[in-house]
Amino acid sequence: MSAVNDTKFSSAVFLLTGIPGKENIYLWISIPLYLMYVISIVGNLVILFIIKTDPSLHEPMYIFLSMLAITDLGISIATMPTTLGVFLFNSREISFNVCLVQLFFIHSLSYIESSMLLLMAFDRFVMTCNPLRYASILTLPRIGKMVIVFVLRGVAIVFPLPFLLKRFQYCRANVLSLSYCLNQEVMKMACSDIRVNSIYGFFITISTVVLDSLLVLLSYVMILKTVLSITSHAECVRALSTCVSHLCAVLLFYTPGIGLSIVQRFGNRSSSLLPILMGYVYLLVPPMMNPTVHSSKSKYLRVRIIRAFKK
Repeated sequence: MSAVNDTKFSSAVFLLTGIPGKENIYLWISIPLYLMYVISIVGNLVILFIIKTDPSLHEPMYIFLSMLAITDLGISIATMPTTLGVFLFNSREISFNVCLVQLFFIHSLSYIESSMLLLMAFDRFVMTCNPLRYASILTLPRIGKMVIVFVLRGVAIVFPLPFLLKRFQYCRANVLSLSYCLNQEVMKMACSDIRVNSIYGFFITISTVVLDSLLVLLSYVMILKTVLSITSHAECVRALSTCVSHLCAVLLFYTPGIGLSIVQRFGNRSSSLLPILMGYVYLLVPPMMNPTVHSSKSKYLRVRIIRAFKK
């Protein structure tokens, strides 16, 4: 085995990839990517500004929405430098340590976002199924504690990943299939036994994204059961309409997220563009669409945003 194959990657680099075979149009691809990042960052900053400056929006639903906006901002900031670097400047090299830092933030923020969507589903569940006790159940101190617990869960469960990856030797091709680092991608570059990492990664996915999505689904089953028991058609439609924006956000996040996890774990990474495209959809589309979806479906929030821009 050559000397380079025996070298640990603590001081070496990985090569990021945009979309294989499309290098001649990277500059054109970078234009919509740049616009997506601008829309995502500006949109989420506007949501945060409106909620922070308007006391009437200091309610559970909007507090959870502001936390969702913060995680979306974090994900955009974590992926933007390397993604635009690859497509705009063909800057593909990333050091091993920087790669570990990036994947830590991407994964922890993604799991925190999953938690925020679960809390928003719980908020809709209490509002629909137990409206008289809504204010007494979702008090500000209780909301603060729930947010802190789920943020700590997202950070704590990802914290071992960089240390698990650092103990490996990397003797395979060091070319990643995306323009940012993910645990599953880096792990497959190791020439060591990765069973512990694979099992732990599977445990993380099951205990966060899969569990959260099942609890969100259960919440909506209970919401639907309650709504269908309402005799008034108008009241039924109104109750369902309050859940539309959150349901859109849930589908935008969990569909590509779970799909990407399955494809990366069981698919052939070199045979299709599907996992690459799903990787970009998973981390680029939800942060861009969430502000638009929530502001368009929430009349109260939309009015506040329009009023702020008219000043």
